[in-house]
Amino acid sequence: MFFDDRLATVLRQRATGEASLRTQYRQLLDLLGKDRAHARGSDPSLLAAAWLRMDALAEAIPASNRAQMIREPGWRFRSPDLASHLSDHEPDVASAALSRAELTSDDWTALIPRLPVRARGFLRLRRDLPIDVEALLSRLGVHDRGLPAPATSTADPQVAPTGPMTAAESLPAPPSAPILLRKAPEVVRPVAPAIPIRQRDRDESGRTEISALVERIAQFRRTRGDSPLDLDSSPRLPLGELPERNQRAIASFGFAADTSGRIAWAVSEVAPMVVGTRLFASHTGGADTSGSASLARAFARRQPITGGEISLSGAPAITGDWIVDAEPRFSEEGHFTGYFGRFRRAPDATSGPSGPEAREADRIRQLLHELRTPVTAVQGYAEVIQQQLFGPAPHEYRALAAAIAADAARILAGFEELDRLARLETGATRIEPGETDLAALVRRTAAQLDPVLAPQGAGLALSFPDTATLLIGLDPEDAEALVWRLLASLGAACGAGERIAVQLDPLIGAGGAMARLICALPARLAAEDNLFAATTRSAESAINAGLFGTGFALRLARAEARAAGGAMRRDGKTLVLTLPLLTEIPALPSAVEA
Repeated sequence: MFFDDRLATVLRQRATGEASLRTQYRQLLDLLGKDRAHARGSDPSLLAAAWLRMDALAEAIPASNRAQMIREPGWRFRSPDLASHLSDHEPDVASAALSRAELTSDDWTALIPRLPVRARGFLRLRRDLPIDVEALLSRLGVHDRGLPAPATSTADPQVAPTGPMTAAESLPAPPSAPILLRKAPEVVRPVAPAIPIRQRDRDESGRTEISALVERIAQFRRTRGDSPLDLDSSPRLPLGELPERNQRAIASFGFAADTSGRIAWAVSEVAPMVVGTRLFASHTGGADTSGSASLARAFARRQPITGGEISLSGAPAITGDWIVDAEPRFSEEGHFTGYFGRFRRAPDATSGPSGPEAREADRIRQLLHELRTPVTAVQGYAEVIQQQLFGPAPHEYRALAAAIAADAARILAGFEELDRLARLETGATRIEPGETDLAALVRRTAAQLDPVLAPQGAGLALSFPDTATLLIGLDPEDAEALVWRLLASLGAACGAGERIAVQLDPLIGAGGAMARLICALPARLAAEDNLFAATTRSAESAINAGLFGTGFALRLARAEARAAGGAMRRDGKTLVLTLPLLTEIPALPSAVEA
C-alpha cells in the first residue's frame, strides 16, 4: 500500500442511520488506535477532522454502546492519543478505554500525569501494568478504593462526611491544615423502665440473610464435633489413644492457575498441598514439581494442555506422576488470565499388560488417533456444505456432501471398534458391572431384526418362553451392544428362507452360575474354517455387521464377553456365548448341569 487513504475514505462517508453511525465510530477507533508510527505519515488536518468527527459521533451514540464497542474481545489499541482523548468522556467510556489500551511503559509514564484525576483510578483495576507505572500511580496517590466514611452516630453531622471518600480525599491532610472535631453535646434522657430486650431485626443490626446463613453453618460445624464423620476428617494430636487413620489416595482434583503458571486455586481437599505450585518449574515453595517441556510450551503459546505429564512431590497424598488437562482462560477484554483444568493420576506402568501384544495395541491406538483428525475435518467441512452454513450451495453439491459426511461417520465408527478391540484385548478397558435381563434383551433385539429379515423369509427362532427372566451382571448398555453385535452379525449372513435357532438357559458348573446363549450359525458362516477371521459381507441385507466384516464383529463380541467374565466359542455349527449370572439361582426351569 503506497498511499494510506483509509482515514480520508471514512471521513468522506455520510453517516445518517443508527447502524452507519456505529460503523463509522468503530472505523475511527480502528484507525486512530494505531500507534504513533502509523500516525506520523497521516495528514494533520485529516487527524484533526477525525477527532472532531469522533466527538460528533459520541454525542449521537449512547455511552453504553460506545463502551461496549471498546470492550469488544480481540480489539486493542496502542495509541496514547486515543487513550487520552477517550479518558475525557463518560466514566463508562473512559474505564473501557483505559482497560483496553496496550501502551509501552514510556507512553504510560507520559500519559498518566495528563489524565483527569477521576480517570486515573480506573488504571488501578488493571493487573498487567509495568512495575514503574504502578509506582507512578502510587506516588500520585491513586489507590484502589476510597476509605469508608466514619460512623456518624455520635459525630456532629456538620463535621463528619456523609458519603464515601474519593481517592484524593483519602490522602492524609498536611500538618498546616489540622482537622478540628467538635464534641457532640451530651443529651440526658429519662431512664426507661426495665423491659425485655428485643432481638434486633436485619435493618438495625446490619446483617443480611446471607451473613445469617453463614453464621448458622459455622455454628452447625462447631456443634457437630462429636459426630464420627467429623472425628474421621478433622486433624488430631498423635497421643496414641487411637490408631492412625489411613491416608486416602487422591485420584484427581480440579485446579486453576494464574498467568505465571502458579496454581492459585484447587479443590478444598488438596488446596493446602498444591496452591502456590508452579506447573512447569523445577522448584516451588509449596511442593516440588517437574513438568514436561511440551506442557511449558503449550502454556507459553496459550494453547490447551492435553495429556501433559507432570510429577509432584510434597505431601504423600499428592506425590507421584500426574496427567494434566487444562484450558486457557481469557477475560472479556481478551487478556490471558491463566488456566483451569484437572489433574489425574498417571496409569501405573506395572499394573497394565506388557509384552508385544500390548505394545502393538498401543501403536494401533496411536495410529487411530492420528487418522481421526483428517476424517473429522472432512466430515466437518462436508456438513458445512450440506447445511449451507457459509452460503447457498447447489443441491448436487449438498447431496455429495451428505454422502461424504455419512461415509466419514462410518469410518469413525470403524475406528471406534478398532480402538475398543485393542483396549479390550490388552485389558486397558473393562465392561462395567450392572444388572440386565438377558432374556428380555434377546427378545427385544430379535424384534428389531425380524422386520428387516422377514422380506427374505429369514429371521430368529427363539426357543425359550416369552416370560423367562435371566439376570446377568453386566451394564445394560454394554450388554445391549454385545447382544446386538452378535445377533446382527448372524442375521446379516442369513440366506433366503434361513431361520436361526436361538436357545437361552442357565448353566451351573465349577466356574459358577452362567447364562448360556446358543445360536445356530447360518450356512454361509458355518462353511468358514476360522469364524472369527471371516470376511463375509452381504450386499443384499440391510443389516450392517460393521466396517470390517462379520469376522471382526464376532471377534469384538468375543473380547467383550471375556472382559465381562464370560466367553464366546464355536461348537460345530453353533456359536455359544456365556455370561456370568447376577445370582446363583437360575431363573429358567431348564437348568443344565455342566
